[in-house]
Amino acid sequence: MSWEAVIGLEVHARLLTQTKIFCGCPTAFGAPPNTQVCPVCLGYPGALPVLNRKAVELALRMAVATGCEIHPRSVFARKNYFYPDLPKGYQISQFDQPLATTGRLVVGDRTIRIHRIHLEEDAGKLLHDSNSTLVDLNRAGTPLIEIVSEPDVRSSEEAAAYFTRLRQLLMFVDACDGNMEEGSLRCDANISVRRPGGPLGTRTEVKNVNSFRYVARAIEHEIERQIGVLESRGTIRQETRLFDAAANETRVMRSKEEAHDYRYFPEPDLLTLEVDDAWVASVRRNMPPLPAQRSQRYRSEWSIPPADAEALVATRDLADYFEAVVSASGNPRLAANWVRNEVLRVLNDRNIELAGYRVTPPMLGELIRMVEAGTIGGKIAKEVFDEMSASGEGAAAIVAKRGLSQISDPAAIRSAAERVLAANAAQVEQYRAGKTQVFGFLVGQLMKETRGKAKAELANEILREMLTSASSE
Repeated sequence: MSWEAVIGLEVHARLLTQTKIFCGCPTAFGAPPNTQVCPVCLGYPGALPVLNRKAVELALRMAVATGCEIHPRSVFARKNYFYPDLPKGYQISQFDQPLATTGRLVVGDRTIRIHRIHLEEDAGKLLHDSNSTLVDLNRAGTPLIEIVSEPDVRSSEEAAAYFTRLRQLLMFVDACDGNMEEGSLRCDANISVRRPGGPLGTRTEVKNVNSFRYVARAIEHEIERQIGVLESRGTIRQETRLFDAAANETRVMRSKEEAHDYRYFPEPDLLTLEVDDAWVASVRRNMPPLPAQRSQRYRSEWSIPPADAEALVATRDLADYFEAVVSASGNPRLAANWVRNEVLRVLNDRNIELAGYRVTPPMLGELIRMVEAGTIGGKIAKEVFDEMSASGEGAAAIVAKRGLSQISDPAAIRSAAERVLAANAAQVEQYRAGKTQVFGFLVGQLMKETRGKAKAELANEILREMLTSASSE
């Protein structure tokens, strides 16, 4: 009898503010340990928190982007627990009155419901070596949103797809930079298994997974582990586990806490957060077009194939770049092909970001226009593009410097074709005898003779005419 996985994800996203959520300390990554701290984020007695309005603004963007109900009043609470990198002994978060609830995120052909989005502060960071553990509190007080899904995910692949789509949305609305290597995005997965249609099983939580691949692997292992325990008549314990990527397994971290273990109570030093209709309306007006909206527009207005449209909205920078190339070239379909196939190839091969890429949208637009005008052919265009990527020089300048303009003079092509036919008499005889497949070879020789500059359609036409004339004489 089969088993069914029931998975809910809790994603912690670091908000793109310049200062922390309750104090003026900077949030820049990579500063020397314990240099971006003050009495507030160090938890000194009597230090009072002051809420960062920008953090609320960014949280509201994600609430709008995921179709959440935004509550006009929400409350901060103290979540009490002891940990070495939590100097106050509690974390300021939101509990029973969060900022937003009941949203959704479409992943493929399924809709994953979002239970809540709430604001909270991050803890510090522990640095371990063989002999000691050090505490860096630079991260303490950094603003986070926690996005909690309903238990609607049914597989490790779907979990990774949801996490990927959520990261894309966070980056599109400029709420989070999505940098998982720097800890900007972390995922906790709540996992249980049951017989299809049966009651929910006991869940375990896998903490702090920071890559799409590791999320999928951690969930896959935990599903298999739980099924193995249940089929051997064991009992699943409610606990928090960590994923060991090297061993590809999860390990027990601690027994799973319930809400009452944290002794939540309203934060006495912060007022109720009030979000009025005017503030929400302002956020809506200033939202950029979202990935799904852009993808749909590419398909409907420009007839871009669905797979290409999805690839072109992978990031906001890529979508902006593509649309600028369309504007510069006037040809959406060719722009899509060049951006998806050639631009992404170079970025991946060189491991660079669009911000540092030498070929600007106007430059690529110029190259596409030259191909459309017949100035250069497709093969030459790719050579020119590679040189543009390496040197940052424009297409027209490269073509002029290297003499790469396409040959469209029939007399010049005919002269080259005569030389090719004379040098390949055996293949000419084969063609005359009915072995027409050698035509492709002869075309290749003609393109080689003209260094790829002969206009392809004209070269084919002239060569076929000369072969036909020769065979009929």
